[in-house]
Amino acid sequence: MTTAEAAPPQTLRQLLRYTLIGGSGVALDLGVFLLLHNLAGLDEQVANALSTTLGIANNFVLNALFTFERRDRIVVRFLRFYAVGLTGIVLTNLLFLVFTDALGVDADLVKAGSLLPVLALQFVLNRKWSFA
Repeated sequence: MTTAEAAPPQTLRQLLRYTLIGGSGVALDLGVFLLLHNLAGLDEQVANALSTTLGIANNFVLNALFTFERRDRIVVRFLRFYAVGLTGIVLTNLLFLVFTDALGVDADLVKAGSLLPVLALQFVLNRKWSFA
């Protein structure tokens, strides 16, 4: 990859911050999911929707402040960010249907395995739409 083809330094900084913030959201999401599903006995679909929503709210605030440094049009940006977050909920729920319900894979493993691909998809969508 030549220098002209390389990602701009700002994009790399944003990706690093997004990933670190995403890590805090992932930890929050996964921890709440495990508590709701394993301890409270909620269905994995319901536990996933609740835990992911909490992670989305956490990540929006931190990304608005530190990654994309955008404080304008905050309601519009949050709604877009949440819509992108919903793609993660839908994708993860589809994975639960296939792997947990149809193939019998443990829901905790499916949830953990879904986190990185969902994070990558959401970075692209949030950078290009939510915080553009």
